[in-house]
Amino acid sequence: MLQKPIAQGKVMAIIKWLKKRCVEWSGMAFSTASLGKNMNILILTYGTRGDVQPYIALGQGLKRVGHCVTVSTSSRFSETIESAGLHYAFMNDGMLTLLDAPENQGVLEDTNNIFQVVKRTLGLLKRIGPIQRSLADESWAAAQKSQPDIIVFHPKVFIAPDIAEKLGVPVVMALVVPGLVPTAEYPNMMLPRLKLGGWYNKLSYSFVNRLIGLSVAKHVRAWRKVNRLPKAKRFSLLQTTDGTSIPVIHGFSNLVLSRPDDWPQTASICGYWHTEDVEDYEPSPELSAFLSAGPPPVYVGFGSMTGRDPERLARIVVEALQGAGVRGILSTGWGAMKMKALPESMIAVDQVPHSWLFSRVCGVVHHGGAGTTAAALLAGKPSIIIPFFGDQPFWGHRAHTLNAGSAPIPLKKLTVERLVAAIKAITTDQNIIDHTAALGVNLREESGVESAVAVIESLVDGPSEALQRTSR
Repeated sequence: MLQKPIAQGKVMAIIKWLKKRCVEWSGMAFSTASLGKNMNILILTYGTRGDVQPYIALGQGLKRVGHCVTVSTSSRFSETIESAGLHYAFMNDGMLTLLDAPENQGVLEDTNNIFQVVKRTLGLLKRIGPIQRSLADESWAAAQKSQPDIIVFHPKVFIAPDIAEKLGVPVVMALVVPGLVPTAEYPNMMLPRLKLGGWYNKLSYSFVNRLIGLSVAKHVRAWRKVNRLPKAKRFSLLQTTDGTSIPVIHGFSNLVLSRPDDWPQTASICGYWHTEDVEDYEPSPELSAFLSAGPPPVYVGFGSMTGRDPERLARIVVEALQGAGVRGILSTGWGAMKMKALPESMIAVDQVPHSWLFSRVCGVVHHGGAGTTAAALLAGKPSIIIPFFGDQPFWGHRAHTLNAGSAPIPLKKLTVERLVAAIKAITTDQNIIDHTAALGVNLREESGVESAVAVIESLVDGPSEALQRTSR
């Protein structure tokens, strides 16, 4: 006798239960994909390495459970994406090349609020506009080629919700900073931290979101017109044109910044998105010998940040490391610096994975980018953050508040004496050392990628359950 078929509703209930277990059973690659629901997923992101690396980690997590993942971003990262086992779709490198130009280096230096950013970038707007329109067209080409079932996007790829509307597929914003969802608990990271109360904090997000609209809304209108979509009443990265809230997933930890109580259900914090495939990394013989020759050094690197006076910055760093009596590893990528001879207690390196290197140092001096801050916290190593602009002062404040580093030192106020004092603090204060190490242990036990994957998968059928789970 044949058994009675299981009702479709019961099947879906079983699938949702299994998806919930997928998050709780870390280490098991099991999801709706293993039940035959493989999806094409398009990730749209743009910016420097810190705007790309977490999305590669997210893409790898989606691939592990059976989905086909395409990452579309600046062409300078094409090889990195393909070597990570993901499909690459083209975006031009124009914006990054523009900011890399010598005459534009330092244009955003020491800009710790949105008013300075606006003032110092006005001269670039005429050249940025055509690049933004090209990025919109290239994002659309990537979507047409990949035919996604869902689109995951960084807000710099502002056209993503409109592309999703055109294709009739879900869309989710993915952020590694708490920069767009309004809250009364703290102001937008691009605005001053004024103690004016919740009304100011919430207003700061509306202000920043409006500024984003002023920059890109005309390109959205033009794209929608060419692609025969109805005219949108207003531009918003947080809502679709019919007013539906766009889900937002955040790639940082509740242990670093807890979820605000007044966030909507559609906003969730998943945990850090980081790659773990560095076991096969082979350092240069020079770096291996240096690490073995003495106590753990202090790492100094400022990512893709540039400055008006890189020689001054180099002098301060070298003298401060000597003054603090510690060894140092200096990243040659920072400040576009051409370093000359270094003392025997220091070595210059080029590209070394943070996830490999930071576990072998005793402290990290950096600019406070979201990715570098996350790498230092995950490694359990204290930070000294020297912020240049944007979200960097915010992360400097968080690291210090968490007792995972010294007080941040704004670039304009950086001196040898201040940096010496900060280096001594993070390398000798056992309270900071122990507290940061314990935080790192807890962070490494989280499953940020897996949690984000569960939310993304749920959005194809319905967002409520997974969002409620990661919103807690």
